[in-house]
Amino acid sequence: MPRDAFSHVTTWVFDLDQTLYPPSARLFDLIEARMVDWVMQAIKVDRDRANHLRLHYWQTYGTTLAGLMREHGVDPGPYLTDVHDIPMDRLTPDPALARAIRALPGRRIVYTNGCAPYAERVLAARGLSGLFDAVYGVEHADFLPKPERAAFDKVFAIDGFETRAAAMFEDDPRNLAAPHAMGMRTVHVAPERGEGDHIHYHTEDLCDFLIRVSG
Repeated sequence: MPRDAFSHVTTWVFDLDQTLYPPSARLFDLIEARMVDWVMQAIKVDRDRANHLRLHYWQTYGTTLAGLMREHGVDPGPYLTDVHDIPMDRLTPDPALARAIRALPGRRIVYTNGCAPYAERVLAARGLSGLFDAVYGVEHADFLPKPERAAFDKVFAIDGFETRAAAMFEDDPRNLAAPHAMGMRTVHVAPERGEGDHIHYHTEDLCDFLIRVSG
């Protein structure tokens, strides 16, 4: 991987779930279970139907919340508080990843489809608190989810960085399409590479990738 491909990068944007911690932690299983409970209560359906809608809305709108808001008028505030009220004992600190992030030159931010308070809890559990200049959640995009271009536009406008001098790290390949169109370097962080020309690089080991970029 050519290190000079990232030599122009002055802002490093990281997704949160399954990007800054490994998928093997299965933290999102806990969130999904709470999502199903919320869908059951909010629109009065049984568990099987609720689980179907949870996945359908995620596939169609980018997040389950977006589907609930658009099709059922669900208030996002209580939903976000409830579904992210999970224990963090599946996560462990990662000192090597912390060192690799700290070594990156320039601005470092987190942008998640979850809420910012949840993101802060995850970062604390991973030993990554204090490494990022800003943490943005879906609330900063007026509850528009990635992969919608308008969501990226809103969050990136708040931060004010130059997208052509930035890189985006994501586990969901759908969420790299807009950053690619905005001129960002895109890195898919997952066990297997997603398809599409909007993915510049792939890694299953974020720490190792960051060391090779900045080391």
